[in-house]
Formats: sequence, structure tokens, C-alpha cells
Amino acid sequence: MSLLRASLADSPSRSMTMMVALGLAESGTEVSASWISGAFVHIARLWPLILLAKICVIMLLRLPIYSGNALQAGILAVMLMIDGALMLLPRRSWFQRCMPHVQNRLMLPMVFLSGLTFSLWLSHGSHRASDVLLLAAVPELVVALLAVCIFGDRRLLGISYFLGALIVSVLDRAAMVQVGLLCSCVIVMLIATVRQATADRDQAIARHRQDLRAQRSDRLLQEHERTGRGWFWETDRQGCLTYISETLAQTLDVPHGGLLGRPMTDIVRPDDRKAGEGERTLGFHLSARTGFSEISVCAALSKDAKEERWWSISGQPVFNEYGQFHGFRGSGADLTEMRRSQAEVTRLAQFDSLTGLANRIQMLRSLEQAVAERNGKPGACTLMMLDLDRFKSVNDSLGHPAGDALLRQVSLRLQKVVGNKGLVGRQGGDEFKILLPGRHEQAALGHLAKAIISDVSQPYMIEGTAVVIGVSIGISACPQDGITADALIRNADLALYAAKGNGRGVHRFYSSEMHADAEDRRQLEEELRRALAEDGLHLVYQPVLSAKTEQVTGYEALLRWTHPVRGAVSPALFVPIAEDIGLIGQIGEWVMRTACRDAAQWQDGVRVAVNVSPNQFTSPGFPSTVMSALAAAQLAPERLELEITESVFLDEEAGIDAIFARLKAIGVRLALDDFGTGYSSLGYLRTAPFDKIKIDQSFVRGAAIKGSRNGAIVQAIVSLAEALGMDTTAEGAETQDELALIRQLGCSHIQGYIYGRPMPIEDVLIAQRSTGITASANGYRSSRPARKTMLRTVAVHHDGHVYTGRVRNISATGALIEGLWNVPAGTPFAIEFADNHMVNATSRWSKDDRMGVEFSSAVDIAALRNAPRSMAS
Repeated sequence: MSLLRASLADSPSRSMTMMVALGLAESGTEVSASWISGAFVHIARLWPLILLAKICVIMLLRLPIYSGNALQAGILAVMLMIDGALMLLPRRSWFQRCMPHVQNRLMLPMVFLSGLTFSLWLSHGSHRASDVLLLAAVPELVVALLAVCIFGDRRLLGISYFLGALIVSVLDRAAMVQVGLLCSCVIVMLIATVRQATADRDQAIARHRQDLRAQRSDRLLQEHERTGRGWFWETDRQGCLTYISETLAQTLDVPHGGLLGRPMTDIVRPDDRKAGEGERTLGFHLSARTGFSEISVCAALSKDAKEERWWSISGQPVFNEYGQFHGFRGSGADLTEMRRSQAEVTRLAQFDSLTGLANRIQMLRSLEQAVAERNGKPGACTLMMLDLDRFKSVNDSLGHPAGDALLRQVSLRLQKVVGNKGLVGRQGGDEFKILLPGRHEQAALGHLAKAIISDVSQPYMIEGTAVVIGVSIGISACPQDGITADALIRNADLALYAAKGNGRGVHRFYSSEMHADAEDRRQLEEELRRALAEDGLHLVYQPVLSAKTEQVTGYEALLRWTHPVRGAVSPALFVPIAEDIGLIGQIGEWVMRTACRDAAQWQDGVRVAVNVSPNQFTSPGFPSTVMSALAAAQLAPERLELEITESVFLDEEAGIDAIFARLKAIGVRLALDDFGTGYSSLGYLRTAPFDKIKIDQSFVRGAAIKGSRNGAIVQAIVSLAEALGMDTTAEGAETQDELALIRQLGCSHIQGYIYGRPMPIEDVLIAQRSTGITASANGYRSSRPARKTMLRTVAVHHDGHVYTGRVRNISATGALIEGLWNVPAGTPFAIEFADNHMVNATSRWSKDDRMGVEFSSAVDIAALRNAPRSMAS
């Protein structure tokens, strides 16, 4: 419509505007071509009335149809042909498909010719001006007025008749009065026609716009309904449905027509609690005739009875112009998917997506509610922190999907053991929490913890592989261990740390000493940072010798920390701390540079071995650090040996092979440290370019003791290394018999106290100046089991006599006893450690009041320690 107005406003001339208004020229937008075509069809249907009017005029004038004049007969034939065309042409489909202005251009000339021929036929044969006026102008005026009354806005038809009469008058040379009268009528009627045509066209444009808006609204509503995003409804004054969207009927268990006439409240569920509130609210508004918006209700006629469908309904009352109420009209939207999404979001916000257990947020909220004060006292509850043992090895060996499957099975077992006693949740990773509300005896908690450990430790079947893990548990209780959620979590975590430190697979209750240990660890972390910054760390070097020549081939650099107050701090204590707090990289680089600088002062050919942390080794910049340390110390690459543990292969990172290749390109040697104590397979030995395998001291010590299998393990490792072209170093050699066994089994290198303890760089330089690289073995002749101090009074039975003695130290095979003087070697005894605990022994040596005895069979030292004292003691 805007285009039409634009065309009317921007037309080049007023004549063009008039032509557009009269429908004789094309406009920017043709308005309702079907409507104009319908008007012409109406003209065709009514044109017989025009013929009837013509016949009435002829009969009133008593004119013969045919007077013998051939011209008059021809004019009559032409008129009848034109009238027939006027009745048939608008009915043709091709005519109805034409543009409106084309239809006008076709119709108006034919109407004009119809009037002209009829006027000529009437005036033919009459020569008087009065006859012309009577026979032509008056009938034409009557016909024109009749046409105007019949055709409405098609007033140009009447003008065409007047024009025909005017032409006939001129042709008959009528008086100027008659001609002027006809001209005046034509002009007046033309002006009126133009004005009326403009008004009619504006009205047609308005009706067309309204029709377009209605059609557009209908299409938009239909599209909106088809998308399923919403639907519409309408009720009568009694609240019964008179209209409802067909898309909604498809979701209900009744046909579309079956809903009409039913009360609006019948389609919502009345027996559901939330739906009942919505239904009552909906009924209130319908009865009160007040508008409402977005009332949530539940569908009562859902196809699937198990599936709830929720709607949001809005509506407004409808009143006519007199204020009379006619009903309600409104819309609805399906809330089912939104409610499902909200429920899923709520579930994800409160439950772990992998196991379905309560997540960290829900556990914390539940714990806060459990410890909240009631009647001025904190609530009673117990918190268990669980950490799976050996889970990482399963994740690394079988993959993360297998680890996820294992976590799901663990969660099922935890829920089965705990049952309805408490809430089980997943903290994250392989950590779980159990919240037990109320007060519980420590014995009952210990029983539950043991049941959890026992159940979780049972084998699992993951992807056809049997998997065994364990679990450690830390326990804290409110109010004795804390009255806030944070305090309970912290203390349970400390108890868990203690359980893992005590061998794993156990449970521990929180105690105040654990907090002191944690504080001591925190302080140790700060002091370690300070020691690194202030050069408080130092290196010592333990010699490594050739088993054949007893020549020193190198030294292993060992990190030491002498605390100003604590004294010597064990590396087993501070190295894991350095790894946890991220200092191991800095410490490792310092060790590398210091060891290379010290080794540059040694005799040529003597190597230095440096232990490398897995975190340090897997760093992409590690090869560059090695090159920098060698360059700064001016040390040959082949004199540096890097000792790497099996744990570097656990992560299976793709960059490990590249790091090995870069290190070998530098020229350094690589040694596999602590072989056989890790968790990896032997597959990496096929590709990793190791030069040496170091046999862990746990396999070397006690290898010479009768019945020990360590010797067989050492021999197998030596054979493996020889097959792969690698050297071997036996660590921890302390006695002569161990040394002899190591040489006999074919180890190429030896490292242990028998050849020297770790010493500072100054002592290394002094030893090299005095004795060179030659060393000699110095140690006990034979191995013996580890001895433990035991101060206990015992009864020694011999030949019916009972003597009182005191055990100073003991091992599984013998003991040192005081109190019996100068006992001959080989004397048999029966030693009574406790009631019903008799051990047969033989004296092997004696000096003054001390003697060494050998047990006839190995004993359980732990059992002897825990046995009650005998009456003799």
C-alpha cells in the first residue's frame, strides 16, 4: 500500500494521477485485482437488465426493430454483439488474470460502443433536433443513471453513455442548447466520477490493507501454532471452549472437535498438588472475569499417562462495545521441555554427572545444615573422607573410560554399604565423602569404615580385566572435632592424610596431633623454600665401582639438607614436599648445574650420576637445561649420567620419545633407576635408549641369606640387561657375602656402603689425590636380618635350670642377650619371651655377660612384641 501512495504522490502529472485514480493506468501496486475482476463479473451478470432497459425504450417510443434499412439493422447487430461480449468477457479466466487497469481499458470502450450504437440506432431515420434529444439524449440519460445505480463505483459506464449521446447529437447537428446541455452533464458527471473513484479507491486500499493484516496475522498464528511453541484458545460466557489450536489437540487424548464445548478447566489436572493450585487460580480468574498471565498448570488429557505435560496459560476477558462479557481469549505455551531442562540443571547442580552421587556443592550444603545450631548447640554429625588407593595406576594402564567405569562401581558399593545411614557424595577425581547425621559411637564408626574398606577392596571386573584397588578413610565428628563445615572438612582431610601415610587401606580418626603434623609440614615447606633461596642445600657423592677392577667409574650425586634446628632432614621427607609445592624443577636444575661443576674437577673419565624427577624429565625445556649445565661446567656429555625412574612412563606422553632422542643426541648416558619397583611394563625397554639398569637395593640386601629369592631376581635382571646390551649397577651392597654374590651373578658395577658412604665434594677430591680411583671393600663378612631394639626380661631354660636374662636387640633369626656370663658356644636354650611363647635357641658366641643366640626357626618379631610378659619377667 505504501507503494501505491508513493506512486500517487510521485506521479509526473495530474493527468497521470487522474488516470491512476480512474483505474486506466498502472499504479505502483495494483489493489485487489480479484475484487475488481469480481465487479466486472457482477456487471456481466446484470447486463441483461441494460438490454431490458433498451427494449423498454424501444417499446415506449414504438419504434420497429427492423424498418427495412440495412444500416439500421447493421447497427443493431453490432450493438447486440457488443452487449453479448460484455456479458461473456468478464467470465473468461484469461480476463480475470489481467491487471485491473487492463480490464478497465477493455471494458470501457465496449461500454462506450454499446451506448453509441444504441443511440445511433434510436436516432437513425429522424432529422429533427427535438427527436434527437428525445430519442437519444433522454434514453441515454435514463440508461446511464440506471448503470450508475447498478454498478456503483463503475460510474465511467454512465459517462460513456453520455459521450455516445453527445456524439449522436453532434452528428445530427442538433441545436447548441442540446449540445451544451449534454456537455454540461458530461462534465459534471465526470467530476463527480473522478472524486467518487478516488474515494472508492482509498476505501479499497484501506479494505485491502485490513485484509492483508488479517491474512498476515492468520499466517503468523498458524506458523506459530505449527512450531509447537504456543497455542490459542477461546471460551464463551460460560467458560466453555469455542476454539482451541489443533496442534494442542494432537498432544491430548481427545479429537480436536471433542474439546469444543468443554469447560476450560477440564484440560488441566485437578488432582496434582501443584496443578491443583494452578487449576484453582485459573478457575478463579475465569469466574471473576479478570485477566491473567502465565499461570502454570499440568495437562489432564496427556496421551502418555506417565509423562507430565506442563503449560503456561494467559488470557484476557472479551467485551463488546456495550460492555457485555463475551468470554475469554488467550494463549498457552508448553513448559514441559523447559521444566525438564530446569530439572536437569538442578540435578547437575546437586549431583555428580558420572556417578549420580551428591556432588561437592550438595555435600557442603548438607554438611552446613547438619552442623547448624539447634537450641543454641551445634548439630551432631560425622564426616568421612575417602581416597581410592592405586586408582591412578588403573587410569593410566586401562585408560580414562575404564577409570570412569571403576568409579561408578565404587559408588554403587559405597551406597550399598552406607544405605540409609547417611549421604554419599563424590568430592572429585577419586575422592568421596560420607556424611552421617547424628551422634555415633567410635566403635560403630570404625566398624562401618572397615566394612567400606573391605567392600571397596574386593576385585572389580573392568573391560574383562580384574582390577583391585583400596581405599583410605579419614574421620572427623561434630562437635568434638569442629563445629563448622570448614573445620570438619579440614580435620577429616588431615585424618585421611594420616591414613595414607600409615600404609593406606586403613581408617584414622582425627586427633589434635594430626593438626600439629600438618602445621609442621607447612612450616617445613616454608623452610625448604628459604633453604633453596639461601643455598641451604648441598650435594654428597657416593662412589660407583667396576665389579671387575674395583676402580671408581663415577659418583652418584645425592641431595642433602642440613636444617639449622632440625639437623639432617631425610630426602624421603623433603623431596616429596618439593614435588607437591612445585619446587622440584628449580631444585633439579640446581643439582644438575652443581654436579656438573663439581665433576669437572675430578679425574678424566670419572662420571657423575644425577637423579632426575619425572616432572623435571617430562618438561620440554629439560634437554636445553642439560646442555646449558654441561656448557657452563665445560664437562664432556659422556661424563654425565641421568638416572630416571620407571614412573616417567606412566603418563605415556607422546613427547617422551622426543626427549629421549634429544638427550641421546647431546651424548649423555641414561640409566634406569630403581628397576623392578615401579608400576610399568617392560615394553619401554624396547625403545628407551638406556645405557644402564640400576638394581634396587631391596633386591640386593639379604640376597646372600639362605632361602632368599633376591639372588634369582638379580640374576634375571642381569641376564635381561646383557641381552639388551646394557650395564648393571647393584645398589646397597654392604657385606662381603653380598659383594661376592653380586660378582658371581655378573653385575658390571657396584654401589653401596661396602665401598664408601656418600661424602662431600672436598672428601672426593682428597680421596682422588691420595688413592686415585682405586677403592677397597670394607664391611661385615656376612649378611644378617635387620635387628630391632627390644628391652625385655626373659626366662632362659637350660638343663632344668631357669636363668634371668635381658634381650637387647632381636631379629627373626637371633638375639643379643645380657645377664649370663661366659656361656660356651653351642649351648642349647629354651627362651621364654611370654606366656606360651617359647623359642629354642643355640649360643653362638659369648663375651662377658653378653651372648649371641641363633633361633632354631625364624620368629615373628611383631608377635613377640605384642605378647604379654611372662610371669618370670
